[in-house]
Amino acid sequence: MSWIELLQPDLVLEKSVLGITPELLQRNGLKGLVLDVDETIVPVGRALIEANVLTWAKSIQETVPLSLVSNNTGQDRIRQIAESLQVPFVASAGKPSRRKLRTAATAMNLPLEQIAMVGDRLFTDVLAGNRLGLFTILVAPMLEPNSKDPKNILRNAEFWISRQLGVTLKAIP
Repeated sequence: MSWIELLQPDLVLEKSVLGITPELLQRNGLKGLVLDVDETIVPVGRALIEANVLTWAKSIQETVPLSLVSNNTGQDRIRQIAESLQVPFVASAGKPSRRKLRTAATAMNLPLEQIAMVGDRLFTDVLAGNRLGLFTILVAPMLEPNSKDPKNILRNAEFWISRQLGVTLKAIP
């Protein structure tokens, strides 16, 4: 695969993970979701899921199974988040490594192309998902209200480099 293919998300949302609907999943033939944690379902450092994210996750779980895969090394924090959602999890994943992502995807017992890797970062979430053959969804980061995004410079650099390589990051509304 070329760098363009490896960094190209299958779907770019202008919204947070809350923009993923059962209809969107069905339209794309998706039957499972692997979610990044930090800035995808909670702001960095938070261990409690906001009520709207919890409601979204419960609704989506009526359609597809969920699993969490995080690069964060805070095993207890990631476990607490996973337990609040009642989903399996992997911490210290080392994305863009495929090893622990493969473990989470294989546990769903679905063809890889029917599972989406959902995250806010190109060089970790999208790259890992594409390397494994998953459908990839890039979402807008979920940040603390009124806070500066600590990864903003890095995220902007990822987007700039990706665009220079020819990656298209046109979002669907």
